[in-house]
Amino acid sequence: MKMLQAMAASLVLGACATSAAAQTEVRIESGRLRGVIEDGIVVHRNIPFAAPPVGDLRWRPPAPAPAWQGMRDASAYGPACPQPERNSGVGGGRAERQSEDCLQLNVWAPQGARDLPVMVWIHGGGHRIGSGAYLLYDGAALARQGVVLVTINYRIGLLGYFAHPALTQEAAPDAPLGNYGFMDQIAALEWVQRNIRAFGGDPQRVTVFGESAGAASTLYLLASPHTRGLFQQAIVQSGGGLQRPTTLAAQEQSGVDAASRIGIAADARAEDLRAASADQWIEALGALEGLGFGPFIDGRLITEPPSRAFADDRAHDVPLMIGANDNEASVMGTLGVSPSVLGVLGPRLSELRTLYGEIAEEEFQRQALGDAFFVAPAAWVAAQTADGAPSFLYNFTYVAARRRGIAPGASHGSEIPYIFRTWQRLPIPPGFITDEDRAFSALISSCWVSFARDGAPTCGDAAWPAYASDSDQIMLFGPQTRVTPQPRRQAINLLLNTLTERPQ
Repeated sequence: MKMLQAMAASLVLGACATSAAAQTEVRIESGRLRGVIEDGIVVHRNIPFAAPPVGDLRWRPPAPAPAWQGMRDASAYGPACPQPERNSGVGGGRAERQSEDCLQLNVWAPQGARDLPVMVWIHGGGHRIGSGAYLLYDGAALARQGVVLVTINYRIGLLGYFAHPALTQEAAPDAPLGNYGFMDQIAALEWVQRNIRAFGGDPQRVTVFGESAGAASTLYLLASPHTRGLFQQAIVQSGGGLQRPTTLAAQEQSGVDAASRIGIAADARAEDLRAASADQWIEALGALEGLGFGPFIDGRLITEPPSRAFADDRAHDVPLMIGANDNEASVMGTLGVSPSVLGVLGPRLSELRTLYGEIAEEEFQRQALGDAFFVAPAAWVAAQTADGAPSFLYNFTYVAARRRGIAPGASHGSEIPYIFRTWQRLPIPPGFITDEDRAFSALISSCWVSFARDGAPTCGDAAWPAYASDSDQIMLFGPQTRVTPQPRRQAINLLLNTLTERPQ
């Protein structure tokens, strides 16, 4: 999908054209909103779900959104959270409009919606970049199938996942700290519980779903005791499952290092940290390429890796769809991961190489990296959760018909425009998308919606059974979508034996 990703680079955030659209009004806890009706879909954008995390509220848990007087316009997208500028649309989309006042969400619903299932999308981007307003996340096509679709922003980078001794000292002993982006996701789900009925959604039928960093966040949401009752189902798209998060102490040291990059001393006070501009913290982020971001164990809000909660049967027992793509290695360079990491297998590496058969070394490395970081962990999570509410495991291999034989496989995130049915948002050549591509998009999109509606996916004529370790049946999304035994099961078992024997 490299060509598609390059073409997506021209996508920008911005207001949708609404001059000819009918208007619609709703009342929520904070005040009245005026949205728009676009081709039969009621859309409300840029809805605050928390107070702007600016000034003294920077690096604090999200506060309630302030009420407003009169009617708030909700026809246009709001800004993305601060993040590095880039030319690529990969990783949650470009974000040319940015502001720390970014804790907003967007809602799509069919006209006349009432008590419909709700789908809440958490965007990817490595916890560094991205926005819920990326145009590939337009929710109209999903809403048209009978759901209320919500996309959210959350704090990212050094403004979203940041610890520093001064902030730890400032916080109350039981107050959460550091994982501000994760706190924002929880606050957005709480907002949905309180307000989604105004848009025709049922707060007792919420499916949270995301891809990449959004999927990893979904795993943390599943593992957190603080999110019980906020959602009833989950979909994890390329989110791993065996992450080993850092500690508060390690994150504090990273925070000190980041601050030093913009001239802030190690013994700085909290007010000194907040005095630096968002642009300075973006500059510090750029100087720390390769540093991992995202949820970490702060000892208060997050106390263990999700894998530990799944292994010990403490994660929320809800219906789950989980899977990965067959060219996840496409994102490895962005994550700073090279094939050399396979050396952790030691003497098992040669055994693994044999299991992949007679393929070129480069192809082996591509497949093995994707399996180790995404495919095998997804299979592990499905196995851990199989005894409770049903889990459904998939592998996504579909490549656009005109790219087959050119692309090595379905790259990281390439399933998104098929699920959202947003190919028309890409500046692609006329005729690039074939009838086969459209039919496949209709199938997988309806599959996701059926899961949100029924708790079990219906995918055309292919009956998708709940995952069970003994039968090992998964859904293979490809040119011939079908149920099949897990590909490369022996290789996945070898990888899991190595990955899970290390302390979690």
